[in-house]
Amino acid sequence: FITPFQLYFNPDLIFRKFQIWRLITNFLFFGPLGFSFFFNMIFLYPLVSVKYCRMLEEGSFRGRTADFVFMFLFGGFLMTLFGLFASLFFLGQAFTIMLVYVWSRRNPYIRMNFFGLLNFQAPFLPWVLMGFSLLLGNSIIIDLLGIAVGHIYYFLEDVFPNQPGGKKLLLTPSFLKMVFDTPEEDPNYNPLPEDHPEHQPRDQDQNEQQHPQ
Repeated sequence: FITPFQLYFNPDLIFRKFQIWRLITNFLFFGPLGFSFFFNMIFLYPLVSVKYCRMLEEGSFRGRTADFVFMFLFGGFLMTLFGLFASLFFLGQAFTIMLVYVWSRRNPYIRMNFFGLLNFQAPFLPWVLMGFSLLLGNSIIIDLLGIAVGHIYYFLEDVFPNQPGGKKLLLTPSFLKMVFDTPEEDPNYNPLPEDHPEHQPRDQDQNEQQHPQ
């Protein structure tokens, strides 16, 4: 019912024919049926994207869902810009590598084992995945794009703000925080006495003692 021709990134169709869905669907296609597709779907992507995306969300982005979503939007936006100039049609693999790169740079001392064949530290994981993708006959341009975008995000978020004279450039929009983050309680807020839950049972008991049935 759906072919890759309806999903791939095409600026002309997006801006002239208003096929806006292509901005999203090009991240969801991982190639035609074949050995490379099944290997990625069964082994590589569940292990890499799901595992490390979850570790990012529960680790450095814990309690910061809006910042986590903003990383997705920022990475997707940069990849789309590169796709305009490099004539790239599908960016899902680059997005996966970006997530892996950010996680690996934030956990540089974790030892990794790739299918029992290679032992290395976490920062080398994106490059190992790129080499494995090359062995499967895929183009490494997509992997390099994911690494580049991941490094840009990591540099702007974790490196540059900690440099002398540096500052935080990636600011999560307030509307994302309103949607995804729970509002913080005001420490100076003093609720009314009747709003205290510990007062309610006591008042009820007193009323029962004064007016027994």
